[in-house]
Amino acid sequence: MRHMLDITDWSIEEINGLMDTADDIIAHPEDYAHAMERKKLATLFYEPSTRTRLSFEAAMIELGGHVLGFSEASSSSASKGESVSDTVRTVGCYADIIAMRHPKEGAPTVAAQVSPVPIINAGDGGHNHPTQTLADLLTIRREKGRLNRLVVGMCGDLQFGRTVHSLMNAMSRYPEISFVLISPEELRIPGYLRENMRKMDVPFMEVEKLEDVIGSLDILYMTRVQRERFFNEADYVRLKDSYILDPEKMALASAELTVLHPLPRVNEISHSVDKDPRACYFKQVLYGKYMREALILKLLEAKA
Repeated sequence: MRHMLDITDWSIEEINGLMDTADDIIAHPEDYAHAMERKKLATLFYEPSTRTRLSFEAAMIELGGHVLGFSEASSSSASKGESVSDTVRTVGCYADIIAMRHPKEGAPTVAAQVSPVPIINAGDGGHNHPTQTLADLLTIRREKGRLNRLVVGMCGDLQFGRTVHSLMNAMSRYPEISFVLISPEELRIPGYLRENMRKMDVPFMEVEKLEDVIGSLDILYMTRVQRERFFNEADYVRLKDSYILDPEKMALASAELTVLHPLPRVNEISHSVDKDPRACYFKQVLYGKYMREALILKLLEAKA
């Protein structure tokens, strides 16, 4: 049985196929309106979420299916001490597919080992967020017309940013991709990811000032400094305003720049940037729904 746990478990050809399906859903939504009729998606969200949870629910509803689940651990039997494995085995009796978000790295993988239905990792701790990566890839392909020959800037919390880790692992497999990693010393990418880039011979550079490099970028992927990942409040307060994208910085960028953000934002992108045609983060939100529709279709087709 197929799951979506890590973006690298899926080949580039499979990911491109998902994007092709998403493009077709965008063009012909009526053809998919009953595709998941009498099917149920369970959303097991042990962490707060707005976009990811609601986009999964909207995706299943638009495919003609139904949704059940919980939006916080306190409203489930996890508050009584029930294990992830037992919850998944139980919910798998009621649903055809499960999307799970959990604060502990690897929890969806544990779930997949016992689940009677496909598991989708909707974010596990600071580790991975493959369906956000699918949204990111579709946005880039539709905005740029390609997923190769790109200089991709990652800015902000690169240590704990699971969306950054997933997107770097995915884009590293496309030709002629290079990364510019913009962060404070304390929030640089984890060592394992740096080593992966070197093994794959993917060019990257690490810098601290966004202004020095923004003019060279095709993609700028902004991220927030995540309060929930810090053990020390003082460290969070010291680093939270490290990068703020504003019109002055945008004036230094190429007219062809595409600005992405997995959201939610705090103040790392000024609201005055929203009207700039290069700001594509709300398109990203919409494309995420279509990619999740494509993924649900693929996983349940594979299960059948």
